[in-house]
Amino acid sequence: MVGGETATAGAGSARASEAAQALTAILQTQYLRYLIIATWALGLITTVGPLAGAAWFVATTAAGLLRSAVERQVQTRVGDGWGLVFPAVATITTCAWAVAPVLAWHAPHPFSQALAIALIVSGYVLVFSQLRQSPKQALLISSPYSVVTVWFLVSSWGTPTFWPLVGMIPPIGSGLFVLVTMGLIREARINEFQDHQAHLIAELEAARDKANAASAAKSSFLGVISHELRTPMNGVLGAAQLMSATNLDSTQREYLSIIRNSGDSLLGLLNDILDMTKIEAGKMTFEVVDVDMAELARRGSAAFAAQAEAKGIRFTMATEGEVPKVVRGDPLRVGQVIQNLLSNAVKFTDQGEVRYIIRGERLSERRCRLAFEVSDSGTGIAPEDLARLFQPFTQVDNSSTRRFGGTGLGLTIARRMAQIMNGDISVTSEPGVGSTFTFSCEAEVVSWAEAEPVAAITAEVGGGASLKVLVVEDHPVNRMILEAWMTSAGHVTASAENGELALDLARDQAFDLIVMDVNMPVMDGLTATRRLRSAAGPNRETPIVVLSASARHEDHEAGLAAGADAYLNKPIDFQALAQLMARVGEGREGVRACSPETRESAAA
Repeated sequence: MVGGETATAGAGSARASEAAQALTAILQTQYLRYLIIATWALGLITTVGPLAGAAWFVATTAAGLLRSAVERQVQTRVGDGWGLVFPAVATITTCAWAVAPVLAWHAPHPFSQALAIALIVSGYVLVFSQLRQSPKQALLISSPYSVVTVWFLVSSWGTPTFWPLVGMIPPIGSGLFVLVTMGLIREARINEFQDHQAHLIAELEAARDKANAASAAKSSFLGVISHELRTPMNGVLGAAQLMSATNLDSTQREYLSIIRNSGDSLLGLLNDILDMTKIEAGKMTFEVVDVDMAELARRGSAAFAAQAEAKGIRFTMATEGEVPKVVRGDPLRVGQVIQNLLSNAVKFTDQGEVRYIIRGERLSERRCRLAFEVSDSGTGIAPEDLARLFQPFTQVDNSSTRRFGGTGLGLTIARRMAQIMNGDISVTSEPGVGSTFTFSCEAEVVSWAEAEPVAAITAEVGGGASLKVLVVEDHPVNRMILEAWMTSAGHVTASAENGELALDLARDQAFDLIVMDVNMPVMDGLTATRRLRSAAGPNRETPIVVLSASARHEDHEAGLAAGADAYLNKPIDFQALAQLMARVGEGREGVRACSPETRESAAA
């Protein structure tokens, strides 16, 4: 029974689909119907007279209008049992058309029978051409023409016209067969193409879904890697910052400065890892902040001066022209470009010197043109190799890859960064003499004068008040750094290595501030923060600052949603933390007002 019902349903669905296709084909050409009626009427008028021809025209046009109205109603309802209505109505209206060849056949005009046969052939062609994808429908709807054809044979029996009329049936039938067959073949090809297209679309959608899943997995992977790399980096930079507050001689301070600057550069590369999706989409972000040119020059050259000295080559740095003190730009991206040029110069120079010159040209009071020129006395580059110097994964000498390593992407990325900043990198070189790379760009000038020295960062708050701070951090080095920095300003600290221990301490003691890491074993910082905010206790309204190695905006939002009042990235910006501590006396609202994340969240 189930199989029989399925077969019946499938047959009904096929008939409905067939009727729908036929209706669509006819409705698309329904306005041509009245043009054809008019041409048939003209032919009838020449043989049967104007009165009979006009009467046929009026009757057939009325039947056509009625058929069009029914077709529009049936088109959207063929699946509800209305599919048989269309062929029935079409067959009835075809009877009106079939009257034309009958009138012509019996007219006393010598050309009337030829016109009747022409109208019969024309009628068959019209039906089968419109319904070529539904031959069964075409046979049914053209049946009035078949009846008329039989009438012609009966009426011409025993006359000289009979056998010529019989002889016309095979060529007319074969022509209709070819018309239908070609139509079916074309429809089959179209359907095959559409099926193939649908298959390709399905494959593309599946590939898109896989790519989206891979992108999500990559984002998660980058977040984990960022945390694992930022945590030890926080220890390195924090320890270096603590060491800077001890008694050091000038040489030790210079070495310490190199450690901190190199750590900052590594931190910048970690941030680039988090921006990989934007880089792949051509949407690398650039900050516009105040840049101290002296600091930019020092940070860009210190590490490479030490490398050059270790190789026994001279390293000289100078400024020429009018170089402003402070400009607006992205120090990280500019530094990356300069460091790439300096790294190549030191790497590929075995003897002689490397010169780093910063040139400035005043364009107006608020605009300047800067040129960062790096020259070396290395092997140089042949003119024919300069054309492929900036191509990705390309090095001028393949042996340098084995000797020095690298992917050949450095100059390509540096030049694209320069072009995004409305600048460029040019190169001049002579084999055996050396090369000169120049990164040029324009910048907005903030100040041409010397800037005031920056004050040291301390944890002291207004009035010399002492705060009681709970430090929740699973990494022992990070805990030590935070506690040492705070106790140096007279604050009292307590520490816990996970959220559960922090809740135990906060249950019995009141704190002025809680510094909470996010990723910890046993209980993470966000869970501990939610419990502190939801449970009654002495620290329910204590300001909480959460720390995390993740710089993603959604992670910031999650921390604030958990009840934190501020969110700081690792490695810790001690200046930002000091500003937050200075507002602790104003309660949670004061800390929120000082945090840029909470201000953006409130504005949204």
